[in-house]
Amino acid sequence: MNTKIVHALSPVLLVGGGECAEDALTNAMKVSQTIVAADGGAAEVLARGRMPDSVIGDMDSLDPALQAQLAPGVLMHIAEQDSTDFDKCLRHIEAPLIEAHGFLGARVDHQLAALTVLVRRSDQCCVLVGAHDVVLVAPPRLVLDLPIGMRFSLFPMAEVTGRSEGLRWPIDGIEFSPDGRIGTSNEVTGPVTLEMDGPGMLIILPPEALPQVTLTLSQSAARWPARAE
Repeated sequence: MNTKIVHALSPVLLVGGGECAEDALTNAMKVSQTIVAADGGAAEVLARGRMPDSVIGDMDSLDPALQAQLAPGVLMHIAEQDSTDFDKCLRHIEAPLIEAHGFLGARVDHQLAALTVLVRRSDQCCVLVGAHDVVLVAPPRLVLDLPIGMRFSLFPMAEVTGRSEGLRWPIDGIEFSPDGRIGTSNEVTGPVTLEMDGPGMLIILPPEALPQVTLTLSQSAARWPARAE
Protein backbone atom coordinates (compact mmCIF):
# COMPACT_ATOMS: atom_id res chain seq x y z
CA MET A 1 0.00 0.00 0.00
CA ASN A 2 1.29 3.45 -0.89
CA THR A 3 1.73 5.64 2.20
CA LYS A 4 1.50 9.37 1.64
CA ILE A 5 4.45 11.46 2.80
CA VAL A 6 2.89 14.91 2.45
CA HIS A 7 -0.65 15.69 3.63
CA ALA A 8 -1.94 19.20 2.92
CA LEU A 9 -5.36 20.84 2.99
CA SER A 10 -4.22 23.67 0.70
CA PRO A 11 -2.42 23.58 -2.68
CA VAL A 12 1.14 22.26 -2.67
CA LEU A 13 4.00 23.80 -4.65
CA LEU A 14 6.20 21.09 -6.20
CA VAL A 15 9.60 22.14 -7.57
CA GLY A 16 11.65 19.98 -9.92
CA GLY A 17 15.24 20.32 -11.02
CA GLY A 18 14.50 21.42 -14.59
CA GLU A 19 14.06 24.89 -16.08
CA CYS A 20 11.73 27.13 -14.09
CA ALA A 21 9.97 30.32 -15.10
CA GLU A 22 11.69 32.60 -12.60
CA ASP A 23 8.89 35.06 -11.91
CA ALA A 24 6.23 32.37 -11.77
CA LEU A 25 8.20 30.29 -9.28
CA THR A 26 9.08 33.29 -7.13
CA ASN A 27 5.42 34.34 -6.98
CA ALA A 28 4.30 30.81 -6.20
CA MET A 29 6.79 30.52 -3.32
CA LYS A 30 5.44 33.73 -1.78
CA VAL A 31 1.94 32.30 -1.37
CA SER A 32 2.57 28.56 -0.90
CA GLN A 33 2.21 27.13 2.58
CA THR A 34 3.66 23.75 1.62
CA ILE A 35 6.65 23.34 -0.67
CA VAL A 36 7.91 19.96 -1.85
CA ALA A 37 11.05 19.45 -3.93
CA ALA A 38 11.63 16.59 -6.34
CA ASP A 39 15.25 15.58 -5.77
CA GLY A 40 17.45 18.33 -7.32
CA GLY A 41 14.59 20.80 -7.15
CA ALA A 42 15.62 21.34 -3.54
CA ALA A 43 18.50 23.49 -4.82
CA GLU A 44 15.99 25.90 -6.41
CA VAL A 45 14.02 26.18 -3.19
CA LEU A 46 17.07 26.63 -0.94
CA ALA A 47 18.53 29.24 -3.32
CA ARG A 48 15.40 31.35 -2.74
CA GLY A 49 15.78 31.25 1.02
CA ARG A 50 13.14 28.64 1.82
CA MET A 51 13.46 25.25 3.47
CA PRO A 52 11.33 22.69 1.60
CA ASP A 53 8.83 20.85 3.74
CA SER A 54 9.85 17.62 2.04
CA VAL A 55 12.36 16.47 -0.58
CA ILE A 56 11.26 13.30 -2.38
CA GLY A 57 13.28 11.26 -4.85
CA ASP A 58 16.18 8.89 -5.38
CA MET A 59 18.66 11.72 -4.61
CA ASP A 60 20.85 11.08 -7.64
CA SER A 61 20.88 14.76 -8.63
CA LEU A 62 20.99 16.56 -5.27
CA ASP A 63 24.50 17.53 -4.18
CA PRO A 64 25.47 15.95 -0.82
CA ALA A 65 26.45 19.42 0.44
CA LEU A 66 22.89 20.60 -0.18
CA GLN A 67 21.47 17.46 1.39
CA ALA A 68 23.40 18.38 4.53
CA GLN A 69 21.61 21.75 4.62
CA LEU A 70 18.17 20.15 4.84
CA ALA A 71 16.38 20.17 8.17
CA PRO A 72 16.00 16.81 9.95
CA GLY A 73 13.17 14.70 8.54
CA VAL A 74 12.87 16.68 5.29
CA LEU A 75 14.72 14.27 3.00
CA MET A 76 12.59 11.33 1.90
CA HIS A 77 14.81 8.93 -0.04
CA ILE A 78 12.97 6.53 -2.38
CA ALA A 79 15.60 4.30 -3.94
CA GLU A 80 13.59 2.47 -6.64
CA GLN A 81 14.62 3.32 -10.19
CA ASP A 82 11.50 2.24 -12.08
CA SER A 83 9.84 5.67 -11.85
CA THR A 84 10.81 9.32 -12.22
CA ASP A 85 11.12 11.66 -9.25
CA PHE A 86 7.99 13.43 -10.50
CA ASP A 87 6.08 10.15 -10.31
CA LYS A 88 7.44 9.47 -6.84
CA CYS A 89 6.23 12.89 -5.70
CA LEU A 90 2.72 12.58 -7.15
CA ARG A 91 2.33 9.15 -5.56
CA HIS A 92 3.26 10.46 -2.13
CA ILE A 93 1.44 13.81 -1.96
CA GLU A 94 -2.13 14.21 -0.77
CA ALA A 95 -3.43 17.71 -1.55
CA PRO A 96 -6.36 19.38 -3.33
CA LEU A 97 -3.99 20.78 -5.97
CA ILE A 98 -0.31 20.46 -6.92
CA GLU A 99 1.35 23.28 -8.85
CA ALA A 100 4.52 21.82 -10.36
CA HIS A 101 7.43 23.94 -11.62
CA GLY A 102 10.68 22.70 -13.15
CA PHE A 103 9.30 19.84 -15.25
CA LEU A 104 8.79 21.61 -18.60
CA GLY A 105 11.50 23.08 -20.82
CA ALA A 106 15.04 22.05 -21.74
CA ARG A 107 15.15 18.32 -22.62
CA VAL A 108 12.26 16.96 -24.66
CA ASP A 109 12.60 13.45 -23.19
CA HIS A 110 12.17 14.88 -19.68
CA GLN A 111 9.08 16.79 -20.79
CA LEU A 112 7.56 13.70 -22.39
CA ALA A 113 8.24 11.70 -19.25
CA ALA A 114 6.52 14.37 -17.14
CA LEU A 115 3.48 14.46 -19.44
CA THR A 116 3.23 10.67 -19.33
CA VAL A 117 3.26 10.72 -15.53
CA LEU A 118 0.71 13.54 -15.49
CA VAL A 119 -1.73 11.32 -17.38
CA ARG A 120 -0.83 8.17 -15.45
CA ARG A 121 -1.55 10.00 -12.18
CA SER A 122 -4.68 11.75 -13.46
CA ASP A 123 -6.34 11.10 -10.09
CA GLN A 124 -4.01 13.83 -8.81
CA CYS A 125 -5.05 17.40 -9.53
CA CYS A 126 -1.74 18.71 -10.87
CA VAL A 127 -0.75 21.61 -13.12
CA LEU A 128 2.65 21.78 -14.82
CA VAL A 129 3.97 25.33 -15.13
CA GLY A 130 6.65 26.35 -17.64
CA ALA A 131 7.94 29.49 -19.28
CA HIS A 132 5.63 29.13 -22.28
CA ASP A 133 2.87 26.75 -21.23
CA VAL A 134 0.59 25.57 -18.46
CA VAL A 135 -0.40 21.90 -18.80
CA LEU A 136 -3.01 19.81 -17.00
CA VAL A 137 -5.07 16.69 -17.58
CA ALA A 138 -8.66 17.54 -18.41
CA PRO A 139 -10.89 16.41 -15.51
CA PRO A 140 -14.35 14.93 -16.17
CA ARG A 141 -15.78 18.47 -16.30
CA LEU A 142 -14.01 21.81 -16.34
CA VAL A 143 -15.36 25.36 -16.60
CA LEU A 144 -12.90 28.20 -17.24
CA ASP A 145 -13.46 31.92 -17.82
CA LEU A 146 -10.55 32.83 -20.08
CA PRO A 147 -9.87 35.82 -22.35
CA ILE A 148 -11.38 35.62 -25.82
CA GLY A 149 -8.75 34.68 -28.37
CA MET A 150 -6.55 32.79 -25.89
CA ARG A 151 -4.84 29.66 -27.20
CA PHE A 152 -6.53 26.50 -25.92
CA SER A 153 -4.70 23.44 -27.18
CA LEU A 154 -5.85 19.88 -26.60
CA PHE A 155 -3.46 16.97 -27.01
CA PRO A 156 -4.67 13.38 -26.48
CA MET A 157 -2.35 10.92 -24.76
CA ALA A 158 -4.92 8.15 -25.29
CA GLU A 159 -8.08 7.57 -27.29
CA VAL A 160 -10.64 9.98 -25.84
CA THR A 161 -13.84 11.83 -26.72
CA GLY A 162 -15.71 14.73 -25.18
CA ARG A 163 -17.77 17.86 -25.65
CA SER A 164 -17.02 21.58 -25.47
CA GLU A 165 -18.53 25.03 -25.36
CA GLY A 166 -16.67 28.29 -25.83
CA LEU A 167 -14.06 27.01 -28.27
CA ARG A 168 -13.71 28.17 -31.88
CA TRP A 169 -13.68 24.53 -33.01
CA PRO A 170 -16.01 22.38 -30.83
CA ILE A 171 -14.77 18.88 -30.03
CA ASP A 172 -18.19 17.19 -30.01
CA GLY A 173 -18.22 13.96 -32.01
CA ILE A 174 -14.45 13.90 -32.56
CA GLU A 175 -12.45 10.78 -31.70
CA PHE A 176 -9.05 11.98 -30.50
CA SER A 177 -5.90 9.83 -30.32
CA PRO A 178 -2.12 10.47 -30.24
CA ASP A 179 -1.67 8.92 -33.69
CA GLY A 180 -4.86 10.40 -35.14
CA ARG A 181 -6.86 13.55 -34.49
CA ILE A 182 -5.35 16.09 -32.09
CA GLY A 183 -6.54 19.55 -31.14
CA THR A 184 -3.64 21.98 -31.06
CA SER A 185 -4.18 25.72 -31.46
CA ASN A 186 -7.88 25.86 -30.67
CA GLU A 187 -9.10 29.25 -29.47
CA VAL A 188 -11.33 30.63 -26.72
CA THR A 189 -14.50 32.36 -27.94
CA GLY A 190 -16.28 32.67 -24.56
CA PRO A 191 -16.60 30.90 -21.21
CA VAL A 192 -15.20 27.41 -21.78
CA THR A 193 -16.94 24.23 -20.64
CA LEU A 194 -15.11 20.99 -21.34
CA GLU A 195 -16.50 17.53 -20.61
CA MET A 196 -14.43 14.40 -21.24
CA ASP A 197 -15.56 10.78 -21.38
CA GLY A 198 -12.31 9.48 -19.92
CA PRO A 199 -8.82 10.53 -18.81
CA GLY A 200 -6.01 11.12 -21.27
CA MET A 201 -6.59 14.59 -22.72
CA LEU A 202 -3.98 17.25 -21.98
CA ILE A 203 -5.01 20.91 -21.89
CA ILE A 204 -2.17 23.24 -22.89
CA LEU A 205 -2.61 26.95 -22.21
CA PRO A 206 -0.39 30.06 -22.11
CA PRO A 207 1.05 31.06 -18.71
CA GLU A 208 -1.47 33.92 -18.36
CA ALA A 209 -4.16 31.30 -17.76
CA LEU A 210 -2.49 29.98 -14.59
CA PRO A 211 -4.39 32.12 -12.01
CA GLN A 212 -7.78 31.14 -13.46
CA VAL A 213 -6.77 27.48 -13.79
CA THR A 214 -5.49 27.13 -10.23
CA LEU A 215 -8.47 29.02 -8.79
CA THR A 216 -10.94 26.81 -10.64
CA LEU A 217 -9.17 23.55 -9.82
CA SER A 218 -8.71 24.41 -6.13
CA GLN A 219 -12.46 25.00 -5.86
CA SER A 220 -13.42 21.78 -7.63
CA ALA A 221 -13.09 18.21 -6.45
CA ALA A 222 -13.57 16.76 -9.96
CA ARG A 223 -10.82 14.31 -10.86
CA TRP A 224 -10.42 10.85 -12.32
CA PRO A 225 -10.39 7.70 -10.14
CA ALA A 226 -6.98 6.31 -9.23
CA ARG A 227 -5.61 3.59 -11.48
CA ALA A 228 -4.89 0.17 -10.06
CA GLU A 229 -1.13 -0.24 -9.54
